[in-house]
Amino acid sequence: MAKAADVVRLLLGSTALCFSLLGARTASASKAVTAHLAAKWPETPLLLEASEFMAEESNEKFWLFLETVQELAVYKQTESAYSYYNLILKKAGQFLDNLHINLLKFAFSIRAYSPTIQMFQQIAADEPPPDGCDAFVVIHKKHTCKINELKKLLKKATSRPRPYLFKGDHKFPTNKENLPVTILYAEIGTRAFSKFHKVLSEKAQNGKILYVLRHYIQKPVSQKMYLSGYGVELAIKSTEYKALDDTQVKTATNTTVEDEVETNEVQGFLFLKLNFIYYRSHT
Repeated sequence: MAKAADVVRLLLGSTALCFSLLGARTASASKAVTAHLAAKWPETPLLLEASEFMAEESNEKFWLFLETVQELAVYKQTESAYSYYNLILKKAGQFLDNLHINLLKFAFSIRAYSPTIQMFQQIAADEPPPDGCDAFVVIHKKHTCKINELKKLLKKATSRPRPYLFKGDHKFPTNKENLPVTILYAEIGTRAFSKFHKVLSEKAQNGKILYVLRHYIQKPVSQKMYLSGYGVELAIKSTEYKALDDTQVKTATNTTVEDEVETNEVQGFLFLKLNFIYYRSHT
């Protein structure tokens, strides 16, 4: 709860800042500048970001959430973006209270978990993924995107090097760790994920494998990820020139000093000029 309270205070502070900036923009609407900050990676699905929010709550909630959204991405093709967004929140609401739902909305607004999704995407790219596979499995260095090949790859899995697991990897709950590691690379909510998940979760429950899930999007969207919640400063230089009447400027003192500088140089030091600058700075 302490963590939730801290985030609520952050939300209130961000809201106050937002109103402050809004007021500043209204006051100078004629000179307003709108800036967008785009990341180097493509936009990531909100459903995957929601799963990462769940993972921070607990590993158990993460896997329970996955069970309820196994083929949710199908609705993304038929529903509007707003309706799909509300559908994700409705599914998440089965495991979160109102406070945490509001925190999830805030996380969506600043795309807080998008870098995590991209990290998994980069790990998948380093495998590399088999061609034409919506989802694929890696069992001790062996790849496949066919469910009927799992049994064959598991047979001699322990004779091959055990894969390295990262701190952020999602492990299916199990009491055993010394089991063949089966890593599924898939996009949750898709049919390809659902097919593999049903088989792998059953094997994990029976104590045959250590099931690990990593996010993988076979066809990322072309649109770049726009980031928000970051401080952006635009330093704009004015190129407007103003005409000034300098005919009344007194130049007698400057002219006298400049005329005498030539005769007061000692080893590269212009003492009269230095004295003049010193005198001007102390008057």
